[in-house]
Amino acid sequence: MAIRNILKYPEKSLSQPSVTVDVIDDEIKQLIQDMGETMFDDAGVGLAAPQVGINQRILVYDAHATDPEAREDIKEIIALINPEIIATQGSFISEDEGCLSVVEYRANVKRYEKVTVKALDMDGKQIQFEAEGILSVIMQHEIDHLDGVLFIDRISPLKRAMYKKKRLKELKKENEDT
Repeated sequence: MAIRNILKYPEKSLSQPSVTVDVIDDEIKQLIQDMGETMFDDAGVGLAAPQVGINQRILVYDAHATDPEAREDIKEIIALINPEIIATQGSFISEDEGCLSVVEYRANVKRYEKVTVKALDMDGKQIQFEAEGILSVIMQHEIDHLDGVLFIDRISPLKRAMYKKKRLKELKKENEDT
């Protein structure tokens, strides 16, 4: 297993839709393991393949994301291949949402309360489940990544522009320092 580099905004590839996975082979399974290790290394609860530079419809999430106490002790991932949201219900504000690819920024984002997700598991078996609460947010957030959408695309244009300006200024300073 290996920890992969997480791409950061404004990396252009993060805004590209991902392609469907046709074959779940050893390379895909290795990518999934690497993504899990990368996610836990950066204290995330979810990670999509585009965030590590792979333009395929794969995501991983912390199997214990809904149980903060277990999260501390157990590092276990669930992988979804070609996931899609097939039903939604209700709405709420996901408070203080963040992203491993959108550094040093958090915002409130309008999300669905409950989603039904259809996907393939690592063995290629079709699965379907309902997600509520934090798991619903994780599903929407990570599937957005697969569609080329960042959570900052779901906030007001003014807040997004302010973040973009700040981030570009930080990147310019980093480049000057190197």
